[in-house]
Amino acid sequence: MAVDAAALLLLSAAIAAVWFHPPTTAAAQGCASQNLGSNRIFAACSDLPHLSSSLHWTYDRAAAALSIAFVAPPAAAEGWVAWAINPTGSGMAGSQALVAFRQADGKMGVKTYNITGYALEESKIAFETSDLAAEYAGGFMRIFGTLKLGKEMTVVNEVWQVGGSVTNGVPDKHAFQPENLESKGKLDLIRGVSSGSGDSITRERNIHGVLNAVSWGIVLPIGAIIARYLKTFQSADPAWFYLHLSCQLTGYIVGVAGWATGLNLGSKSKGVRYTTHRNIGITLFSLATLQVCALFLRPNKDHKYRFYWNIYHHLVGYTVIILGVINVFKGLTILNTDQKWTTAYITVISMLGGIALSLEAITWIIVLRRKSHKSTKPYGGSNSTGGHHGVQQPLSV
Repeated sequence: MAVDAAALLLLSAAIAAVWFHPPTTAAAQGCASQNLGSNRIFAACSDLPHLSSSLHWTYDRAAAALSIAFVAPPAAAEGWVAWAINPTGSGMAGSQALVAFRQADGKMGVKTYNITGYALEESKIAFETSDLAAEYAGGFMRIFGTLKLGKEMTVVNEVWQVGGSVTNGVPDKHAFQPENLESKGKLDLIRGVSSGSGDSITRERNIHGVLNAVSWGIVLPIGAIIARYLKTFQSADPAWFYLHLSCQLTGYIVGVAGWATGLNLGSKSKGVRYTTHRNIGITLFSLATLQVCALFLRPNKDHKYRFYWNIYHHLVGYTVIILGVINVFKGLTILNTDQKWTTAYITVISMLGGIALSLEAITWIIVLRRKSHKSTKPYGGSNSTGGHHGVQQPLSV
């Protein structure tokens, strides 16, 4: 039984590690296959890593002129799309933006914005612009234009965004989902390479997911199964205790690492607040830390306070497991993963639940048979196990 439990632990951890492998994100339509018109040919293009967008460009190094075509679906039909260069940083603040949306006359147009905050005002930008135009076809908006850059600007910070509405000719705020917050990167004009710097955040989010799913969502439930059912078998004592302790300490250490990555992600995403997910995570960390500390105050089996310690230990332990599983599902929703990953986790949890139910039935059958066997013995009789020590009480610690 101990070997089977250890094997199940390793198998579940392996499933979770593969399951949360960061998925590859690409634009909904490959840039190489996009037809922008016979008179619009660009030297390079790149499928940007967020918001199903792509960028086409040609850089005239002698003239320091950058001609671009930015393609993205707006968040809604009456929304807007934007592409910008930020000469002072990597985020939105300071961006020199080209924003396309349907104008008051119903035609598509491009306006320029020097982004200093969320209250947008049309203004000149730091770069001279020409040939600005916009199109909307097939659910995608396209921005065309040429920017006159400084001679030294061969690698620039790019930012792109989409929004769902325009009010009185002014684009409204965009969403604050991870896709929106990570839509930034660097454009190397000489090498012809565009890459999203948000990939590092995506990687950290997936690491956060792996650590927490394996620890709170899989390892701790397995440790609880070991403690509840292996001790029914006298031959497993005290091995079950050390297996249980190893699982729970491993789950706690890995879970704390996952919790720490979550705090770090929160510090990098000031505009995002997943309040329920965060509060459950803080509660998990607090209760699990309390469990670890209580381990050092564990009374002996014959101590008068052991009964109360057992009640506390079971109550807090099962609370941690339930909250852990709930928070894994919360995390899956936040990560916006494919349905197959949610299905995979449901499968793993269902397997553990099925194993627990089977073992529950088996252990009670064993206990009832032992009690029945004892009741048929003559008064004062004994067996090879010696008196009352032959009766196992499986559901106490």
